[in-house]
Amino acid sequence: MKTPHEYPRRLLLAVTGLSPQIVTETLYALAHAAPPFIPTEVHLVTTAEGARLARAALLHPDGGQFHALLADYPALGRPAFAEAHIHVIAGPDGQPLADIRTPQENAAAADAITALMSELTRDETAALHVSIAGGRKTMGFYLGYAFSLYARPQDRLSHVLVSPPFESHPEFFYPPARPKRLATREGKHIDTAEAIVTLAEIPVVRLRHGLPEALRQGRAGYGETVAALSDSFAPPRLGIDLAARSAHCGDRRVELKPAQLAWLAFWAETALAGRPMRRWSEIDPAEFLRPYARVVGIDACAFEKARKRLAQGMEKEFFDENNAKLEAALKNALGPAAAPYLLGRSGKKPHLRRGLTLPVAAITLAS
Repeated sequence: MKTPHEYPRRLLLAVTGLSPQIVTETLYALAHAAPPFIPTEVHLVTTAEGARLARAALLHPDGGQFHALLADYPALGRPAFAEAHIHVIAGPDGQPLADIRTPQENAAAADAITALMSELTRDETAALHVSIAGGRKTMGFYLGYAFSLYARPQDRLSHVLVSPPFESHPEFFYPPARPKRLATREGKHIDTAEAIVTLAEIPVVRLRHGLPEALRQGRAGYGETVAALSDSFAPPRLGIDLAARSAHCGDRRVELKPAQLAWLAFWAETALAGRPMRRWSEIDPAEFLRPYARVVGIDACAFEKARKRLAQGMEKEFFDENNAKLEAALKNALGPAAAPYLLGRSGKKPHLRRGLTLPVAAITLAS
């Protein structure tokens, strides 16, 4: 497996607030790591005020410290970092957040960070390095947790460490190639040649494999993503309500097409009747058509088409086709958490049987 520095696209993602220095400090530390990780892009997630400070302190044509760092250390190359790479968190009203204080603003920050993490980790040609050193503590937490949810083997999480008294010094952004003298608040002078900047890599439990594909693609906020992952650790429970046209796996509602919902209801009813494993040839089509009619109605074209197809009995092709569609829908909705709800196998071809392996006590079926 390739190491992070070998990927063609290398991203640095950081949260910043009132201390944009963490960007240049982290870049400096990455360039001096062994082996060095030289980003090709830099991304910030911040508030409106944090964005203003980042533009002024880092990107301004007159004295921007990002440009000064690249001039001092040519090995860093020219990573892409411009206005478009500063991601400002929008509040519940859609306007850029000046700060993050209320529960609603915290929720907006969590969703924005989760969405950005999902987006940046979808490119398999990229390695992501995430720094949680800046911003409010809640921003750092959300970024670290989102990293745990979405990180791949090539991604890394760190916190930049700066030796005192340079830590949080408003004029210190990195150890310049030509040392400078800085004044402290106490009026003492310190030499930047004595500054030590290092990265503390943070090990995390990577939970990406537990996310449904839909959530990996960023089609959910922070709360929904965490809830989906939590469901994968909960005891399995299958609830089907044909009148409401709904299926719940654990606490999650799973959207199924009518035929898939009816097929799942058929297997649930089979399990509840004490015959969980069935061959296709052992199934009376009426066992499926009854719940299907409950879902779509006997006058529906889809129901009439299925009824005519099964007029001579259950077809092996129909059996295999519906099993495959149901399993694909459950996996897409639940990811690895779908495992307890998938159809098990018993025996070998041509006597292979399929069926739900959930305990009967974990199944409820309302018609």
